[in-house]
Order: sequence, then C-alpha cells, then structure tokens
Amino acid sequence: MTGKSEMLLSILKLQPVVPVLIVDDAKSAVELARALVAGGLKAIEITMRTPAALDAVKAVAAEVEGANVGAGTILNARDFDAAVKAGSTFIVSPGSTPGVLDAARASDVPLLPGAATASEVMKLREDGYEVMKFFPAEQAGGAAYLKALSSPLAGTLFCPTGGVSLSNAMDYLSLPNVVCVGGSWVAPKDLVAIGGWAGITKLASEAFALRK
Repeated sequence: MTGKSEMLLSILKLQPVVPVLIVDDAKSAVELARALVAGGLKAIEITMRTPAALDAVKAVAAEVEGANVGAGTILNARDFDAAVKAGSTFIVSPGSTPGVLDAARASDVPLLPGAATASEVMKLREDGYEVMKFFPAEQAGGAAYLKALSSPLAGTLFCPTGGVSLSNAMDYLSLPNVVCVGGSWVAPKDLVAIGGWAGITKLASEAFALRK
C-alpha cells in the first residue's frame, strides 16, 4: 500500500461515518464542524457545491481543533489545487478524470476517487488506488453490488456514499471491503439553519456508535 493510501486510510478509519456537507455559510461551518467533532466525527467532507465551500474549508482547518477537513465534489485539477491550498487534508471526487488524477500525483494530499463499476475500479487500481469512494452507492446497486465486488476485486476498500442513511449504513459497514460510509444525515439542513448544534452532536454520536 502506498504512503498516500495509508494516510487516507488513517483518516477514514477515525470513524464509521464521514459527514458529507453542503455549506451555504462559511461562518456556520466552524460551529457545525465543532458539533460533529464533539460527537466523534473528526473526518469531515465539505463539498465544493457552493460559493462558500472554500472559505468553509479554510475556516474549519484553521479553527476547529481535532478536525480533519476534506474537500469533496472535486471535478478538475484547478479545484483540487484550490482545495489543497485552503487546507484540505484529503480530497474526494465523484469519479476520476486524467486531470484530477494528474493533480493527485503531483500532490502530497491523498485522493479518494469515485467509482461505480468494476471497470472503473480496475482502472483506478492500475493507477495505484486501493481505497475508493463507491458513488452513487444506492443508485449503483447498493450493498449487494458492493458485496459482489469483494471477491473478484479483493484488496480494494470502499467508502460508499449516496443514499446512505442511518437505516442502511450497517448494510455497508458489515461488508469486508467497506472502511466507512459517507452520509449527510448527520447534519440536516433544518438543524444547521437554526444552529441546533447539540442535536447535530447527538446525531454524530449515534453515527460514531455504528462500529463494524
């Protein structure tokens, strides 16, 4: 296993669930991240889907003790580099392109690339990746599909994301080729909107208790 794969695994193994966040306000991101860390979820993915996302990564990286903040929905090399400069300790992409993979090779920050088919997994393995995001998990076949990949693609580990919730997380976490899952249910928009940080910490604690 490469050094960057080991670095990525050390982050993903911090907890069974990685929060996947869409942040509209960088100021609230700090309190949100603190609430998640307080519940045991130290690895946090902030998706690059809003104008506030990069500022949110910067703020969390600088101000939230114990947090490992990563940037998700990275679609090109420009966004990869910007996320690294903002302080991301890991990068997540829904798929993989030559541009994103080239940026990853040139960076010390590990990439969690997305794959949804056996062919995509095989191609990423040829590029040296052993840890991948399975996305969109439920829509691509769910836990049953991922279980079917465990034997022919042995040695590959996944973080399933997309349609994963408290009700089905253990379906994935019980699989031998799953290291953790990604989910947004730990930070519902209604609680974030009212600053319901105690409620988010409770949800994070429940997610942290989903041990394999």
